Amino acid sequence: MASADVKAQDPRIAGISSAIRVIPDFPKPGIMFQDITTLLLDTKAFRDTIDLFVERYKDKNISVVAGIEARGFIFGPPIALAIGAKFVPMRKPKKLP
Repeated sequence: MASADVKAQDPRIAGISSAIRVIPDFPKPGIMFQDITTLLLDTKAFRDTIDLFVERYKDKNISVVAGIEARGFIFGPPIALAIGAKFVPMRKPKKLP
């Protein structure tokens, strides 16, 4: 199923989208910053977000999920656990793990 089809058919997408706060003109004019802290506070929307990833990747024989700092550290571990994969945090060079 193509991602456009998922957006059109899955009612969870609207709930996830509405749970993300948009901050206009941050950090500079013209940028519409997507603040996920409000998504993390909404347990249903957060679970739906993880579930959508898990449903998409659970049968793909993925052995490692790499999470890029910092948001990847939030979403990567529960996805990795659910699909039976390892989780590797990815940081900028010369940063501690």
